[in-house]
Amino acid sequence: MLSHDDNERLVRIGKGTAMGELFRLYWIPFYASAGLVADGQPKRVKLLGEDLVAFRDSDGRVGLVANACAHRGAPMMFGRNEECGIRCVYHGWKYDVTGAVTDMPAEPPTSRLKERVRIKAYPCQERNGVVWTYMEPDPQNAPPLPELEWNLVPAENVVVTLRVQECNWLQALEGEIDSAHAPILHGRIDSKGSINDWIAANDLRPMFQCQRQDFGVSIAARRQVGGGELYWRVNQFVMPFYTLVPPQSKFPDLSGHAWVPMDDEHTLCLMFSYHPTQKLGERTRTVFLEGHNGRESGHASRHAYTPKSPATPYADFWTRYSPEAGFLFDYESQQTIWFSGLPGLWVQDAACQAGLSPIYDRSTEQLCTSDVGIVMTRRLLLDSAADYEQRRVKPAGVDDPAVFRVRAVSLTLPDGTAWMEAGQAFMRAPVGSDFGYRL
Repeated sequence: MLSHDDNERLVRIGKGTAMGELFRLYWIPFYASAGLVADGQPKRVKLLGEDLVAFRDSDGRVGLVANACAHRGAPMMFGRNEECGIRCVYHGWKYDVTGAVTDMPAEPPTSRLKERVRIKAYPCQERNGVVWTYMEPDPQNAPPLPELEWNLVPAENVVVTLRVQECNWLQALEGEIDSAHAPILHGRIDSKGSINDWIAANDLRPMFQCQRQDFGVSIAARRQVGGGELYWRVNQFVMPFYTLVPPQSKFPDLSGHAWVPMDDEHTLCLMFSYHPTQKLGERTRTVFLEGHNGRESGHASRHAYTPKSPATPYADFWTRYSPEAGFLFDYESQQTIWFSGLPGLWVQDAACQAGLSPIYDRSTEQLCTSDVGIVMTRRLLLDSAADYEQRRVKPAGVDDPAVFRVRAVSLTLPDGTAWMEAGQAFMRAPVGSDFGYRL
């Protein structure tokens, strides 16, 4: 179990908290480039507990500024995005993407007030359709963007989607480094569909081995396949909030999430699926973006969204599969088809992660052998937060973008072969190279 104090330390991410300060060392992916239109409607954002507004100015630059106008706190989410800046509708104060005031209509022409006033603003960069921000501590000396392969491959090789999940970031993340649940939660009882043919479904009692790495933690699940061979699925936790999922023979793409904390009780789930060397097939892309037979894939389909008012952070990315709606659980389908009775992969995960409460009391849980990866990940996070808080020692990946060059792998190896040795080259494959092994 996790003590109440340690759980609080891990899930509280506001400014001044141990985890909040750790997260602020990293560039954070927080929006899709296509969602911010030049001179278009500003979008309210919440990141690490801060109330912000994102906009794209007339020259195509992205700004991320405080939602409260520096003048008298009027909401900038109603701001006019025009002529290379965002203008508060209350008194017309206008700010550029750096937070500098460019116009104060209510001030005399001789006033020098605008030289002294700024709105809080965070620097932004874009790469391959994703907008990133750096939320301190020293924006003038921000590190390079992390070299995560999903954000470096050609656009036709990848699909990225966003959704809001109503629980804390770690509660969401831990579900994806838990390889034991997958063939159970996502299984069928009617012996149909590809999930029943998945090799992992043949052994529901995997043995786990874990290894701390410079990037985070490797969580290896070993399953019996017969013939003197073992099947290893190695999920990766990558600091500070990334998870990587191995490919399968029938689904030859890599996938994972950035579990970005909005506040203590809401998470922006950025999911990516990509092939390192090939264009994603049209059928695969369609299933990700449209769903399949009314069910969700690992991605939130366009049919899942229930947009909220512009006053809601990430208003475009809330879904109808919510705790209030019971994640649209269907008892009849649970009796006849689906083990869970929940309509699709990510919905099944979200229901188990967020179905009870936004912050579950981890001091009541009873962990077992399959939770070794979760335990190691929690310890790494607590250690990393303490190292920075007490000694200002940063994790390895903060200033070295190459640390993020890592993949999840699925390997069939002869019994007795060490998975770390056999898989090291494949886990550290150069960006854009093929898998290097038979799926």
